[in-house]
Amino acid sequence: MRVLVQRSKKSSVSVNEKLVNEIEKGLVLLVGFTQKDTFEDLKKLAKKVVNLRIFDDEEGVMNKSILDVGGEILSISQFTLYANTKKGNRPSYIEALNGEEAIKLYEEFNKELNSYTTTKPGVFGAEMTVKITNDGPITILLES
Repeated sequence: MRVLVQRSKKSSVSVNEKLVNEIEKGLVLLVGFTQKDTFEDLKKLAKKVVNLRIFDDEEGVMNKSILDVGGEILSISQFTLYANTKKGNRPSYIEALNGEEAIKLYEEFNKELNSYTTTKPGVFGAEMTVKITNDGPITILLES
């Protein structure tokens, strides 16, 4: 499981130019799954995400989590996080989990995140337009 975490000032996701979800201050997560991922993996990474201290404290030091600042999460499914580009110029996605299984993990991951703070999903499998105002910029890759 891979989760690309971006600290965000404001972000949104749309499908066919129709707004699906948006957040103000918080985190945007690009989330991908592979064949060996388990429900235990997603629980651990959800806990890691919400406790990640990447928001500034009163002294301007990254020392607060999303729980401390009261932010929201925008969670976007992103199978391309498992692109393999070692051979040629066309990425292979053979390591990405198939959609039927990945959606189950994605929905459970969002449910787990939502038990900590407001989490708004994209549309699994859809062609989405994601607008991210990255704050910092702060971008961190987490893996199970």
